[in-house]
Amino acid sequence: MANIKIPTPLRAYTDNEAQVTAEGSTVAELLQNLIQQYPDLEQHLFNEGKLRSFVNIFLDDEDVRFLDGVDTEVAADDELRIIPSIAGGLD
Repeated sequence: MANIKIPTPLRAYTDNEAQVTAEGSTVAELLQNLIQQYPDLEQHLFNEGKLRSFVNIFLDDEDVRFLDGVDTEVAADDELRIIPSIAGGLD
């Protein structure tokens, strides 16, 4: 099982867990297993079945967008990090 680090804003949907484990051989499978465990996360990660554009996924230290995207293969000892983009500023 791979570890998935959950960012603070999304921990309310994972019973306040900062890290969870998930099964799968690709990033997509890990994320689907994560959603099965914590269904309330789906709306924050996906839109119409596709990963939201402001959600960044890192496999170890690599952005999966520069690898094979959600088809990137993962090993059991890999670490996945979910990093939502945060926008803001002054009016």
